[in-house]
Amino acid sequence: MKRPAPVTDLLTALLRGTPAELRLKEGRIWEVWDEAVGDKIAAHAQPATFREGTLTLHVDSPPWLQQLTYLKKELITKVNEALDQELVKEIQLKSGKVRKPAATVIKKPARRELSAEEQAWAKEQAESAADPELRAIFESLIRRDREHRG
Repeated sequence: MKRPAPVTDLLTALLRGTPAELRLKEGRIWEVWDEAVGDKIAAHAQPATFREGTLTLHVDSPPWLQQLTYLKKELITKVNEALDQELVKEIQLKSGKVRKPAATVIKKPARRELSAEEQAWAKEQAESAADPELRAIFESLIRRDREHRG
């Protein structure tokens, strides 16, 4: 059975040879931006407009505006590589609002209480270490590993 085609593939085929095909390709700049330039730059600069090969970026502060002035050629290369074609010819920088990437929430792994048998087993496994300090560290690591396992 044939798998359904992604919508982007269908749109590309439908719009092939029309001016809208180019607009669809240009729209990918917003999709690839964060990954192409990295989190640090993406947190301070975002694509605003694209017209006739010129990508305009909104940058959130004067120091970043100055820094990115020196990185224009590198940014052009990275974005074009991510797009697999040379769409961006020039970058223009403007001061403006930048959407902040969603904060990554680091979730602590769930811990559980070890049974008496598991505690004894961890102690037994650590006995192979001759140094008492190393033995205690080894036992602690084994216990933590077991606490995080289901």
